[in-house]
Amino acid sequence: MGFYDNFLDEGQSLLRESCKRFALKEIRPFADEWEEAETFPRELYKKAAKAGILGVGFPEAVGGSGGGPVEILMSVEGLMHGTSTGVTVGLGTLGIALPAVVQSENSELIDRIARPVFAGDRIAALAITEPGTGSDVAGVRTTAKADGDDFIVNGAKMFISSGVRADYIVALCRTGEDTHGGLTFFVIESDMPGVSVSRSLKKTGWRASDTAELAFDGVRVPKRNMVGELGSGFFAVMRNFQTERLALAGYGYATAELALEESIRYARDREAFGRPIMRFQVTRHKLAEMATKVTAAKTFTYQVASRMAAGEHCVTEVSMAKNMCAQVANEVTYEAVQIHGGMGYMRESVVERLSRDARLLPIGGGTQEIMREIIAKNMGL
Repeated sequence: MGFYDNFLDEGQSLLRESCKRFALKEIRPFADEWEEAETFPRELYKKAAKAGILGVGFPEAVGGSGGGPVEILMSVEGLMHGTSTGVTVGLGTLGIALPAVVQSENSELIDRIARPVFAGDRIAALAITEPGTGSDVAGVRTTAKADGDDFIVNGAKMFISSGVRADYIVALCRTGEDTHGGLTFFVIESDMPGVSVSRSLKKTGWRASDTAELAFDGVRVPKRNMVGELGSGFFAVMRNFQTERLALAGYGYATAELALEESIRYARDREAFGRPIMRFQVTRHKLAEMATKVTAAKTFTYQVASRMAAGEHCVTEVSMAKNMCAQVANEVTYEAVQIHGGMGYMRESVVERLSRDARLLPIGGGTQEIMREIIAKNMGL
Protein backbone atom coordinates (compact mmCIF):
# COMPACT_ATOMS: atom_id res chain seq x y z
CA MET A 1 0.00 0.00 0.00
CA GLY A 2 1.43 3.36 -1.05
CA PHE A 3 0.97 6.58 0.86
CA TYR A 4 -1.09 7.84 -2.08
CA ASP A 5 -3.82 5.48 -0.84
CA ASN A 6 -4.49 8.01 1.92
CA PHE A 7 -6.57 9.83 -0.70
CA LEU A 8 -8.97 6.86 -0.92
CA ASP A 9 -11.88 5.75 1.22
CA GLU A 10 -12.75 2.09 1.77
CA GLY A 11 -15.30 1.99 -1.05
CA GLN A 12 -12.83 3.39 -3.57
CA SER A 13 -10.16 0.89 -2.54
CA LEU A 14 -12.67 -1.95 -2.85
CA LEU A 15 -13.69 -0.76 -6.32
CA ARG A 16 -10.07 -0.81 -7.46
CA GLU A 17 -9.63 -4.34 -6.13
CA SER A 18 -12.88 -5.48 -7.74
CA CYS A 19 -11.77 -4.13 -11.12
CA LYS A 20 -8.37 -5.75 -10.67
CA ARG A 21 -9.94 -9.14 -9.94
CA PHE A 22 -12.16 -8.79 -13.01
CA ALA A 23 -9.14 -7.91 -15.16
CA LEU A 24 -7.05 -10.83 -13.90
CA LYS A 25 -9.89 -13.28 -14.54
CA GLU A 26 -11.62 -11.92 -17.65
CA ILE A 27 -8.88 -10.03 -19.55
CA ARG A 28 -5.31 -11.03 -18.76
CA PRO A 29 -5.59 -14.72 -19.76
CA PHE A 30 -6.82 -13.65 -23.20
CA ALA A 31 -4.86 -10.43 -23.70
CA ASP A 32 -2.31 -11.85 -26.14
CA GLU A 33 -5.02 -13.46 -28.26
CA TRP A 34 -7.16 -10.30 -28.37
CA GLU A 35 -4.18 -8.11 -29.17
CA GLU A 36 -3.34 -10.23 -32.20
CA ALA A 37 -7.00 -10.33 -33.27
CA GLU A 38 -7.23 -6.54 -32.75
CA THR A 39 -10.59 -6.94 -31.02
CA PHE A 40 -12.22 -8.55 -28.00
CA PRO A 41 -15.59 -10.30 -27.58
CA ARG A 42 -18.70 -8.12 -27.24
CA GLU A 43 -19.81 -10.32 -24.35
CA LEU A 44 -17.09 -8.72 -22.22
CA TYR A 45 -19.24 -5.57 -22.07
CA LYS A 46 -22.07 -7.59 -20.54
CA LYS A 47 -19.73 -9.20 -18.03
CA ALA A 48 -18.34 -5.79 -17.03
CA ALA A 49 -21.87 -4.42 -16.66
CA LYS A 50 -22.89 -7.30 -14.38
CA ALA A 51 -19.77 -6.67 -12.31
CA GLY A 52 -20.83 -3.03 -11.83
CA ILE A 53 -17.77 -1.75 -13.69
CA LEU A 54 -19.16 -0.43 -16.96
CA GLY A 55 -21.13 2.51 -15.57
CA VAL A 56 -18.61 3.84 -13.05
CA GLY A 57 -18.74 7.64 -12.94
CA PHE A 58 -22.40 7.87 -14.00
CA PRO A 59 -25.40 8.28 -11.66
CA GLU A 60 -27.30 5.16 -10.68
CA ALA A 61 -30.51 7.03 -11.55
CA VAL A 62 -29.65 6.76 -15.28
CA GLY A 63 -28.34 3.20 -15.15
CA GLY A 64 -24.76 3.88 -14.12
CA SER A 65 -22.81 2.54 -11.14
CA GLY A 66 -22.28 5.86 -9.37
CA GLY A 67 -19.05 7.52 -8.30
CA GLY A 68 -17.01 10.44 -9.54
CA PRO A 69 -13.46 11.28 -10.62
CA VAL A 70 -11.71 9.12 -8.01
CA GLU A 71 -13.88 6.11 -8.83
CA ILE A 72 -13.21 6.54 -12.55
CA LEU A 73 -9.49 6.56 -11.80
CA MET A 74 -9.81 3.42 -9.65
CA SER A 75 -11.66 1.54 -12.40
CA VAL A 76 -8.94 2.42 -14.92
CA GLU A 77 -6.17 1.43 -12.54
CA GLY A 78 -7.83 -1.87 -11.68
CA LEU A 79 -8.70 -2.85 -15.26
CA MET A 80 -5.18 -2.12 -16.48
CA HIS A 81 -4.05 -5.24 -14.63
CA GLY A 82 -5.38 -7.02 -17.70
CA THR A 83 -2.18 -5.59 -19.34
CA SER A 84 -4.10 -4.49 -22.43
CA THR A 85 -4.77 -0.77 -22.71
CA GLY A 86 -6.79 -1.54 -25.82
CA VAL A 87 -9.32 -3.66 -23.92
CA THR A 88 -9.58 -1.13 -21.10
CA VAL A 89 -10.09 1.70 -23.59
CA GLY A 90 -12.64 -0.32 -25.55
CA LEU A 91 -14.70 -0.99 -22.44
CA GLY A 92 -14.34 2.65 -21.45
CA THR A 93 -15.48 4.48 -24.60
CA LEU A 94 -18.91 5.02 -23.06
CA GLY A 95 -17.09 7.18 -20.51
CA ILE A 96 -16.44 9.79 -23.20
CA ALA A 97 -19.48 9.08 -25.40
CA LEU A 98 -22.30 9.33 -22.86
CA PRO A 99 -21.58 12.33 -20.59
CA ALA A 100 -23.24 14.78 -22.98
CA VAL A 101 -26.27 12.47 -23.30
CA VAL A 102 -26.65 12.11 -19.53
CA GLN A 103 -26.02 15.80 -18.87
CA SER A 104 -28.71 16.74 -21.38
CA GLU A 105 -31.27 15.44 -18.85
CA ASN A 106 -33.34 14.24 -21.81
CA SER A 107 -35.05 11.24 -20.18
CA GLU A 108 -36.22 9.79 -23.50
CA LEU A 109 -32.71 9.90 -24.96
CA ILE A 110 -31.18 8.54 -21.76
CA ASP A 111 -33.62 5.62 -21.61
CA ARG A 112 -33.27 4.79 -25.30
CA ILE A 113 -29.51 5.28 -25.72
CA ALA A 114 -27.63 5.40 -22.41
CA ARG A 115 -29.30 2.62 -20.42
CA PRO A 116 -28.68 -0.15 -23.00
CA VAL A 117 -25.03 0.88 -23.12
CA PHE A 118 -24.67 0.82 -19.33
CA ALA A 119 -26.28 -2.65 -19.39
CA GLY A 120 -23.64 -3.89 -21.85
CA ASP A 121 -26.20 -4.53 -24.57
CA ARG A 122 -24.99 -1.76 -26.87
CA ILE A 123 -21.67 -0.01 -27.60
CA ALA A 124 -21.25 3.77 -27.75
CA ALA A 125 -18.46 5.79 -29.34
CA LEU A 126 -17.57 9.48 -29.32
CA ALA A 127 -16.87 11.04 -32.73
CA ILE A 128 -15.19 14.45 -32.67
CA THR A 129 -11.85 14.20 -34.50
CA GLU A 130 -11.91 14.55 -38.28
CA PRO A 131 -9.33 14.10 -41.03
CA GLY A 132 -7.24 17.26 -40.83
CA THR A 133 -8.62 18.68 -37.58
CA GLY A 134 -6.86 16.76 -34.79
CA SER A 135 -7.01 18.72 -31.53
CA ASP A 136 -8.84 21.63 -33.20
CA VAL A 137 -12.38 20.95 -31.95
CA ALA A 138 -13.63 24.26 -33.31
CA GLY A 139 -12.50 23.17 -36.78
CA VAL A 140 -15.16 20.45 -37.11
CA ARG A 141 -16.59 20.40 -40.63
CA THR A 142 -19.12 17.56 -40.49
CA THR A 143 -22.45 19.29 -41.05
CA ALA A 144 -25.96 18.68 -39.75
CA LYS A 145 -28.58 20.70 -41.61
CA ALA A 146 -32.20 20.91 -40.51
CA ASP A 147 -34.72 19.31 -42.86
CA GLY A 148 -38.23 19.15 -41.43
CA ASP A 149 -38.21 16.88 -38.38
CA ASP A 150 -34.70 15.65 -39.16
CA PHE A 151 -31.12 16.77 -39.62
CA ILE A 152 -29.10 15.65 -42.63
CA VAL A 153 -25.54 14.78 -41.64
CA ASN A 154 -22.61 14.78 -44.07
CA GLY A 155 -18.94 14.43 -43.27
CA ALA A 156 -16.25 12.14 -41.89
CA LYS A 157 -14.68 11.27 -38.55
CA MET A 158 -11.23 9.84 -37.87
CA PHE A 159 -9.52 7.83 -35.09
CA ILE A 160 -12.83 6.86 -33.46
CA SER A 161 -12.33 4.33 -30.65
CA SER A 162 -14.96 1.55 -30.81
CA GLY A 163 -16.17 3.13 -34.04
CA VAL A 164 -16.06 -0.10 -36.06
CA ARG A 165 -18.73 -1.85 -34.02
CA ALA A 166 -20.43 1.00 -32.17
CA ASP A 167 -24.22 0.90 -32.16
CA TYR A 168 -24.43 4.56 -31.19
CA ILE A 169 -22.05 7.26 -32.43
CA VAL A 170 -22.25 10.50 -30.46
CA ALA A 171 -21.00 12.83 -33.18
CA LEU A 172 -20.10 16.52 -33.00
CA CYS A 173 -21.53 18.31 -36.02
CA ARG A 174 -21.55 21.86 -37.34
CA THR A 175 -25.05 23.33 -37.17
CA GLY A 176 -24.12 27.00 -37.52
CA GLU A 177 -21.36 29.33 -38.68
CA ASP A 178 -20.27 30.50 -35.22
CA THR A 179 -16.90 28.92 -34.44
CA HIS A 180 -17.91 27.64 -31.02
CA GLY A 181 -21.65 28.19 -30.79
CA GLY A 182 -22.31 26.46 -34.09
CA LEU A 183 -21.55 22.92 -32.90
CA THR A 184 -24.08 20.35 -31.70
CA PHE A 185 -23.94 16.68 -30.66
CA PHE A 186 -26.19 14.11 -32.33
CA VAL A 187 -26.59 10.40 -31.63
CA ILE A 188 -26.12 8.69 -34.98
CA GLU A 189 -27.22 5.07 -35.00
CA SER A 190 -24.92 2.78 -36.95
CA ASP A 191 -27.73 1.15 -38.93
CA MET A 192 -29.01 4.47 -40.29
CA PRO A 193 -28.71 4.66 -44.11
CA GLY A 194 -25.59 6.56 -45.12
CA VAL A 195 -23.45 5.53 -42.13
CA SER A 196 -20.36 3.52 -43.05
CA VAL A 197 -16.99 2.47 -41.69
CA SER A 198 -14.52 3.74 -44.28
CA ARG A 199 -11.63 1.91 -42.66
CA SER A 200 -10.78 -0.15 -39.62
CA LEU A 201 -7.49 1.50 -38.69
CA LYS A 202 -4.31 -0.43 -37.90
CA LYS A 203 -2.46 0.97 -34.89
CA THR A 204 0.95 0.60 -33.28
CA GLY A 205 -0.60 0.10 -29.84
CA TRP A 206 -4.02 -0.17 -28.15
CA ARG A 207 -4.49 -2.94 -30.70
CA ALA A 208 -7.36 -4.75 -28.98
CA SER A 209 -9.56 -1.67 -29.30
CA ASP A 210 -11.15 -1.20 -32.69
CA THR A 211 -10.55 2.22 -34.23
CA ALA A 212 -12.43 3.56 -37.22
CA GLU A 213 -12.62 6.16 -39.90
CA LEU A 214 -16.33 6.87 -40.35
CA ALA A 215 -18.29 8.42 -43.20
CA PHE A 216 -21.72 10.08 -43.06
CA ASP A 217 -23.36 10.46 -46.46
CA GLY A 218 -26.73 12.17 -46.26
CA VAL A 219 -27.60 10.48 -42.96
CA ARG A 220 -31.11 11.43 -41.87
CA VAL A 221 -31.04 11.85 -38.08
CA PRO A 222 -34.29 12.63 -36.24
CA LYS A 223 -34.38 15.75 -34.07
CA ARG A 224 -35.03 13.58 -31.04
CA ASN A 225 -31.43 12.36 -31.41
CA MET A 226 -30.04 15.87 -30.87
CA VAL A 227 -28.10 16.00 -27.59
CA GLY A 228 -28.86 19.08 -25.53
CA GLU A 229 -29.68 22.45 -27.05
CA LEU A 230 -28.72 23.49 -30.55
CA GLY A 231 -25.21 24.96 -30.43
CA SER A 232 -24.28 23.42 -27.05
CA GLY A 233 -21.74 20.92 -28.40
CA PHE A 234 -18.48 22.81 -27.99
CA PHE A 235 -19.15 23.63 -24.36
CA ALA A 236 -20.14 20.02 -23.66
CA VAL A 237 -16.80 18.90 -25.11
CA MET A 238 -14.85 21.35 -22.95
CA ARG A 239 -16.78 20.34 -19.83
CA ASN A 240 -16.02 16.64 -20.30
CA PHE A 241 -12.41 16.92 -21.45
CA GLN A 242 -11.19 17.09 -17.85
CA THR A 243 -12.57 13.68 -16.86
CA GLU A 244 -11.21 12.13 -20.04
CA ARG A 245 -7.76 13.58 -19.41
CA LEU A 246 -7.82 12.41 -15.79
CA ALA A 247 -8.55 8.88 -17.04
CA LEU A 248 -5.67 9.15 -19.51
CA ALA A 249 -3.39 10.14 -16.64
CA GLY A 250 -4.59 6.95 -14.95
CA TYR A 251 -3.67 4.92 -18.02
CA GLY A 252 -0.25 6.52 -17.83
CA TYR A 253 0.76 5.77 -14.26
CA ALA A 254 -0.92 2.34 -14.38
CA THR A 255 1.06 1.45 -17.52
CA ALA A 256 4.27 2.54 -15.82
CA GLU A 257 3.44 0.68 -12.62
CA LEU A 258 2.78 -2.56 -14.48
CA ALA A 259 6.03 -2.18 -16.42
CA LEU A 260 7.89 -1.63 -13.14
CA GLU A 261 6.35 -4.75 -11.57
CA GLU A 262 7.22 -6.86 -14.62
CA SER A 263 10.79 -5.51 -14.55
CA ILE A 264 11.32 -6.30 -10.87
CA ARG A 265 10.05 -9.85 -11.44
CA TYR A 266 12.28 -10.33 -14.47
CA ALA A 267 15.37 -8.85 -12.76
CA ARG A 268 15.00 -11.33 -9.91
CA ASP A 269 14.74 -14.33 -12.21
CA ARG A 270 17.07 -13.47 -15.10
CA GLU A 271 20.69 -14.39 -14.57
CA ALA A 272 23.76 -12.95 -16.28
CA PHE A 273 27.40 -13.69 -15.49
CA GLY A 274 26.32 -16.20 -12.87
CA ARG A 275 23.93 -14.06 -10.82
CA PRO A 276 20.47 -12.43 -11.06
CA ILE A 277 20.64 -9.10 -12.86
CA MET A 278 18.95 -7.58 -9.79
CA ARG A 279 22.34 -7.99 -8.09
CA PHE A 280 23.90 -5.42 -10.41
CA GLN A 281 23.81 -1.90 -9.04
CA VAL A 282 22.93 -0.42 -12.42
CA THR A 283 19.73 -2.49 -12.49
CA ARG A 284 18.73 -1.67 -8.91
CA HIS A 285 19.28 2.04 -9.47
CA LYS A 286 17.30 1.95 -12.69
CA LEU A 287 14.39 0.27 -10.88
CA ALA A 288 14.64 2.78 -8.02
CA GLU A 289 14.36 5.67 -10.47
CA MET A 290 11.42 4.02 -12.22
CA ALA A 291 9.64 3.53 -8.88
CA THR A 292 10.23 7.16 -7.94
CA LYS A 293 8.62 8.38 -11.15
CA VAL A 294 5.64 6.04 -10.78
CA THR A 295 5.01 7.09 -7.19
CA ALA A 296 5.25 10.81 -8.01
CA ALA A 297 2.87 10.51 -10.97
CA LYS A 298 0.39 8.35 -9.12
CA THR A 299 0.34 10.52 -6.00
CA PHE A 300 -0.17 13.72 -7.97
CA THR A 301 -2.99 12.19 -10.02
CA TYR A 302 -4.76 10.90 -6.90
CA GLN A 303 -4.54 14.39 -5.42
CA VAL A 304 -5.98 16.00 -8.56
CA ALA A 305 -8.83 13.46 -8.66
CA SER A 306 -9.63 14.14 -5.01
CA ARG A 307 -9.75 17.88 -5.64
CA MET A 308 -11.99 17.38 -8.65
CA ALA A 309 -14.31 15.22 -6.54
CA ALA A 310 -14.47 18.07 -4.03
CA GLY A 311 -15.73 20.37 -6.78
CA GLU A 312 -12.52 22.32 -7.37
CA HIS A 313 -11.65 23.78 -10.77
CA CYS A 314 -8.56 21.80 -11.78
CA VAL A 315 -8.07 22.41 -15.51
CA THR A 316 -4.39 23.31 -15.06
CA GLU A 317 -3.64 20.41 -12.73
CA VAL A 318 -5.45 17.85 -14.91
CA SER A 319 -3.39 19.00 -17.88
CA MET A 320 -0.23 18.67 -15.77
CA ALA A 321 -1.25 15.18 -14.60
CA LYS A 322 -1.95 13.98 -18.12
CA ASN A 323 1.41 15.22 -19.42
CA MET A 324 3.34 14.00 -16.40
CA CYS A 325 1.83 10.51 -16.48
CA ALA A 326 2.24 10.20 -20.25
CA GLN A 327 5.91 11.10 -19.95
CA VAL A 328 6.45 8.73 -17.02
CA ALA A 329 4.72 5.91 -18.91
CA ASN A 330 7.02 6.34 -21.90
CA GLU A 331 10.19 6.70 -19.81
CA VAL A 332 9.45 3.75 -17.52
CA THR A 333 8.36 1.40 -20.31
CA TYR A 334 11.52 2.30 -22.26
CA GLU A 335 13.66 1.27 -19.29
CA ALA A 336 11.51 -1.83 -18.74
CA VAL A 337 12.23 -3.01 -22.28
CA GLN A 338 15.92 -2.29 -21.72
CA ILE A 339 15.97 -4.36 -18.53
CA HIS A 340 14.28 -7.23 -20.35
CA GLY A 341 16.85 -7.04 -23.14
CA GLY A 342 15.93 -9.05 -26.24
CA MET A 343 12.88 -10.49 -24.51
CA GLY A 344 11.55 -6.97 -24.04
CA TYR A 345 11.28 -6.65 -27.81
CA MET A 346 9.24 -9.83 -28.21
CA ARG A 347 5.45 -9.83 -28.65
CA GLU A 348 5.13 -12.42 -25.88
CA SER A 349 6.50 -9.89 -23.38
CA VAL A 350 4.06 -7.70 -21.44
CA VAL A 351 6.49 -4.78 -21.43
CA GLU A 352 6.69 -4.86 -25.22
CA ARG A 353 2.93 -4.27 -25.38
CA LEU A 354 3.00 -1.64 -22.65
CA SER A 355 5.77 0.28 -24.39
CA ARG A 356 3.72 0.45 -27.61
CA ASP A 357 0.55 1.40 -25.77
CA ALA A 358 2.32 4.18 -23.87
CA ARG A 359 3.25 6.05 -27.03
CA LEU A 360 -0.30 7.22 -27.67
CA LEU A 361 -0.71 8.84 -24.26
CA PRO A 362 1.04 12.15 -25.17
CA ILE A 363 -1.27 12.36 -28.21
CA GLY A 364 -4.76 11.15 -27.31
CA GLY A 365 -7.31 13.36 -25.56
CA GLY A 366 -5.31 16.48 -26.39
CA THR A 367 -1.63 16.44 -27.30
CA GLN A 368 1.08 17.29 -24.81
CA GLU A 369 1.63 20.51 -26.76
CA ILE A 370 -2.02 21.50 -26.24
CA MET A 371 -1.72 20.61 -22.53
CA ARG A 372 1.34 22.82 -22.20
CA GLU A 373 -0.49 25.69 -23.88
CA ILE A 374 -3.39 25.31 -21.43
CA ILE A 375 -0.98 25.25 -18.48
CA ALA A 376 0.96 28.27 -19.74
CA LYS A 377 -2.21 30.26 -20.44
CA ASN A 378 -3.57 29.55 -16.96
CA MET A 379 -0.24 30.69 -15.54
CA GLY A 380 -0.78 34.01 -17.25
CA LEU A 381 2.11 33.46 -19.66
